[in-house]
Amino acid sequence: MSVTTNSDAAARAQVLIVEDEPEHADVMAEALRKPGHVCTVVHGVAAALEELAHGAFDVIVTDLRMPASAGDEGVGDEGADAGMVVLRRARELQPEAETIMVTAHGDVPTARAAFKHGAYDFIEKPLDLAVFRALVNRAAETVLLRHQAEGLEDLVQHEGFEGLIAGSEPMRRIIQTVRTVAASNLPVLITGESGVGKELIAQAVHRNSPRSGKRFVAFNCAGQSESLLEDSLFGHVRGAFTGADKDREGVFEYANGGTIFLDEIGDMPLPMQAKLLRVLESGEVVRLGANEARRVDVRFVSATNKDLENATQDASFRQDLYFRIKGAHVHVPPLRDRREDIPRIVRHAVAKYAHELRKDAPPPDVSDAAMMRLTAFAWPGNVRQLLNVVQNMVVTSAGESPLDVRHIPPEITSADNDDEPTTSGGSLAGANLEQLEKRAIRETLRLTGGNREQTAKLLGIGERTLYRKLKEYGLR
Repeated sequence: MSVTTNSDAAARAQVLIVEDEPEHADVMAEALRKPGHVCTVVHGVAAALEELAHGAFDVIVTDLRMPASAGDEGVGDEGADAGMVVLRRARELQPEAETIMVTAHGDVPTARAAFKHGAYDFIEKPLDLAVFRALVNRAAETVLLRHQAEGLEDLVQHEGFEGLIAGSEPMRRIIQTVRTVAASNLPVLITGESGVGKELIAQAVHRNSPRSGKRFVAFNCAGQSESLLEDSLFGHVRGAFTGADKDREGVFEYANGGTIFLDEIGDMPLPMQAKLLRVLESGEVVRLGANEARRVDVRFVSATNKDLENATQDASFRQDLYFRIKGAHVHVPPLRDRREDIPRIVRHAVAKYAHELRKDAPPPDVSDAAMMRLTAFAWPGNVRQLLNVVQNMVVTSAGESPLDVRHIPPEITSADNDDEPTTSGGSLAGANLEQLEKRAIRETLRLTGGNREQTAKLLGIGERTLYRKLKEYGLR
């Protein structure tokens, strides 16, 4: 579904109008387009069922009586139950949508009966356009509120997964993996590019484990010498080296009973890898300058942006350590490969940063143009870069709503289009126009997460034209 909010505080919805009288249908559509609804108009049951099977709608407005025609399966000769056929199919194919019946005065009892089959409301002819518009707005807002409630699940804001956006299928699989392995003591290796949120995954493992009441200690291995790493991880005793004027426990002892997270473990020097392996296998650490070992009980989680399997082949990472830390493997895909998460992350971040700046003011909306531009960008810095850009937009907009393209930093809006990824690859030279058109539609659908309205806008064509092309090229 595609309900969005608008600065007029009305919910803007995808509306399907089913009305056999073209002039009446056009009047209804015009009344709904004024507050910003996107209307698709059809003039019979067969066309309505086709749209319900392939489109995505928030509100369906259907006449109760329409003349039966060829292809109108299930409609009586007099067309008295045409609207009921549309209602039943809408409940099957578009269960999240709301359906409004349009009826003549004598059909009010039938319209009331439609409530038993899930109709949202009915309105009598001749239509009062103001009342009609208000009814559709109310139905759209009902759908919006339901989506917002479902969005709480998408944001996974319940205990144990704070901050993780899990709308895309890859992220949902990661959440399921975390739920599965968290209760065990299995080591977890998290891989992925810089900025994808590996530490958030590690925190989720800890919060959903029996150790959640103990410490979670994160330590970054990058850029550290062997001696500094050994001191930081295992600690030292007084006199172990110049300047060691007192005993100090290392990260492993400090995290005892809890979880230790070693980030960028792929950058750890080889001699230190051997010492870490010994600690993980024995459960004991020896402080620098000491002889006796100390028992530690920690859950071990590590992360890297390197390919450790390849690193074991060129001997830059110990194979035995790799097998030891890879009890469970979680790979976090880059943001460009899960673009459907971008709008969710943007909305969540806008609300967060706006609340930090102006606690009593509602968060600003984000325009379609700005959201599409943010979704189209390749984000080499992944979620971390996106959050920084959104924070910049919220701060520099000074409370304006909606946030628009002009609020996006110029380094994003002026980025070379060649940076934007394609799924097909290869040169366009020699491709015929049909191949180019099919590829453009497929790439744009992927870019918008399958949103038909946004895809049509980006391609500069009408939704009906797009729908026809989807059927013509066999695209979903």
